Parts: sequence; C-alpha cells; structure tokens
Amino acid sequence: MKILLMGNGAREHVIAESLKKNKDALLYSFMKSRNPGIASLSKEICMGSYSDLDAIKKFARKNEIDFAFVGPEEPLSFGVVDSLIEIGVPSIGPTRLMARLETSKSFTRELLKKYKIEGNPKFRAFNQENFNEIKYFFNELEGIVIKPDGLTSGKGVKVQGDHFDTKDEALDYCKEVLETHKAVVVEEKLDGEEFSLQCLTDGKTVIATPPVQDHKRAYENDEGSNTGGMGSYSCENHLLPFLKKGHIDKALGITQKVADAIYRETGLYYKGVMYGGFILTKKGIKLLEYNARFGDPEAMNVLNLLKTDLASICYAMNVQKLSTIKVEFEKKATVCKYVVPEGYPDNPIKNEKIEITKVHKKAKMYYASVEQRGNEIYMTGSRAIAFLGIGNNLDEAENIAEDSVYCIKGRVFHRKDIGTKALIEKRVNHVKSFSA
Repeated sequence: MKILLMGNGAREHVIAESLKKNKDALLYSFMKSRNPGIASLSKEICMGSYSDLDAIKKFARKNEIDFAFVGPEEPLSFGVVDSLIEIGVPSIGPTRLMARLETSKSFTRELLKKYKIEGNPKFRAFNQENFNEIKYFFNELEGIVIKPDGLTSGKGVKVQGDHFDTKDEALDYCKEVLETHKAVVVEEKLDGEEFSLQCLTDGKTVIATPPVQDHKRAYENDEGSNTGGMGSYSCENHLLPFLKKGHIDKALGITQKVADAIYRETGLYYKGVMYGGFILTKKGIKLLEYNARFGDPEAMNVLNLLKTDLASICYAMNVQKLSTIKVEFEKKATVCKYVVPEGYPDNPIKNEKIEITKVHKKAKMYYASVEQRGNEIYMTGSRAIAFLGIGNNLDEAENIAEDSVYCIKGRVFHRKDIGTKALIEKRVNHVKSFSA
C-alpha cells in the first residue's frame, strides 16, 4: 500500500506513525522542510513547495501512489487533491471547492444558513462594497468577533474584550483585514467553553473521534496572544469534564448535516476529516468554525487512542465504505504539551539549535516546526516539539507530558497548566456559571 503523505508538522508525524502501524504501508512523504520524525518513517521523501502541484504529481506518478493523505490546510487551499485526482490518485482530504469549509468562513456560515442547520451565531459577511454597513451591524451585537475570510493559521480571529475594546477599534481591524482578504466575517461573541470534535467521513457516513480541548493562548491561565495551539487534552470516558454525551451527539449531528449539505451544494462527496470547532453556551452547542483536516495538536490526542488500523480506514473512506468499518478508540486520557521557541508567537527566535536528552519512557514525542541539518535539530520559528502523555486518567497523562518537556534543552518554553486540575476546574466552573 503506497501512501503519499503531505505535510511536515507534528500532526503529520503522528499521521505517519499511525499509517505505518499497517505492515503493508509504504510511506512517501512530500515536505517543505525536513521533519526528522516523518523522514525516519518514510521509504522516500521529496522536498518542495505545497503550491508546486506539478512536482507533487510527478512524485506521486514516479512512486505509483495508491492514495494520498493531506495533513495541513495549505496544500488543500492550492487544490492539491484536484491535481492528484487528475492522475488517478484518490486523497484523504477535500477538493479545493469543498475545502472552502475551512478556507472561507463566509462559505461555512452561509451553508448552515441555507440548509437551516443549527449552530450558527448571528453573523454577516462584508467586503469593500458594503463596508459602510458594518458599523450598523455592530449595534445589533452585544459582543463582536471578527474573522478574516480565509486562512490565517489560527491567528486571525479577534474578539472584543480580548483583542480590542471599542467599536472603532473593531472597524479599524475590519479595514485591515480587507486590505489582504476579499471579505471579513463579523459575528456575535459567544460565551462558553470550546471543544474540538474531529470527524472522519466518506461523504455519507460520519464518525466522531473523542472530543479534545485545545489551548490557543500562549501563556498560562489563558493569557497572551493566540497561537496555533499550545497543547490539548482528552478524557478516558471520551467526553470532557464540562460536556455530556448529548452535547457530543448534537455536535456530531451538525457535522453530519454539513456533510450532507456539501453534497447537495457541490454534487461531490467530502472524503477526509471534518474538524468542527464547537462551543458550549447557555443556548446550547454553537459552531465556531470547521477545518478540513486534523487539528494540531488534537490529532496527537485522538490518533494515539485509535485501535482500528488507520490505513484501512482511509481505504474505506476512499471507496465510500466507511460504514463497514468498526472504528474504536482506547479508553485512555491524553495530555499534549508543546515546546515552543522564546518569543512565540509574536516575535519568535529562529534558527536556534535545540538538544534532546532522554525522553520519558511513557511519553510520545512529535517533531513540528523544526528542521534537521545533519545530526542537529533547529527551530524554524513556530511550535517546535510536542509531547504526549497517555494515562488511565488526566492526572497520570498530565504528569507524563509535563515530565517529558524538560528533555529539550535550548531557548524554549511551554504551558505548564495544560491538563492540570486547576485549569480544568476553571473550565467546569465557567460552564456552571451560565448553566445553573
């Protein structure tokens, strides 16, 4: 089974590891920087830009690839799946048209509105032509959220009270967004607790993986700028401390309806990962956004619990027989913590060497934004290395993850509070404050 993996981060490292659990899997990896973990699992690697679709097709043809697994959003936005379909290579990942689920915030909001799918907050999309109407829409909202209509690596969303205070500041940011994006989406601010529900789908059947909670803020106690995610946790009962099964069922139901709506809208079946970012509010479950791939770090939480062979799941997705596969997950807790360069995310140091000493024997380590040069590892400016602890409960998993990060020597830091009782209690109390 010859598999083309695209991507060079920790998410792709854990995908590679999971695919290689199938003894027949041969991995061919296309990366824009050399991830040593992925390279060690690959039969062959090719370095290049994700926008170089001809180079990707050439690499796939040469190695007679059976199917591709697209890890990050960047190649999806360039239409890599469309290009691979042209040469007869199916992919885990949507075509460019369907990837708008992630690449266009307005597409997703309008899709839910058109097909009367629950979960939308109050919203409107604006461009240069109707820009003057934004200030009037502000008056309809108690709190304001502004989202560029396009990819921003998880760092473009700004929330009133966190990133700006006044409506004038909100208007200024909308102007700034429209200098680089065709549209900006303005939404009502939702108060609640966020969670990630990553689902596998062949366009008809939708299967949920265990829910995960990510931590976007750079510093402890949820302070500092937004990041791509400083760490995450999942629980052994496949819920979260503030969630009930009914909440998960509701989120899964929304995703199923969205998958159906995509087919009705495009005439194409979405095959890949539909990762919903949801929030539990006093009005129930609301949708924040969709991503068209696994989350990073959330992929590390769920794929390490997957008991079913991932390569076989991928095959079933491609031939639209996901309903025939029993997808099972270990009843374990996980905690992931990222080691990042000093100054991240606003002004990270780059090209700094790090040293890795003995890793905790129970921990999993995944290379992210690093580059191997000879026998040395250098940080490239974003999240560097992720450590995952797996345990019978959150305490056990958190202790393993926290002990592990100290094997990295260099100019780095991490969030010590992810997965701890104090932070989780804060989340639970927050939900109690609006659900009592």
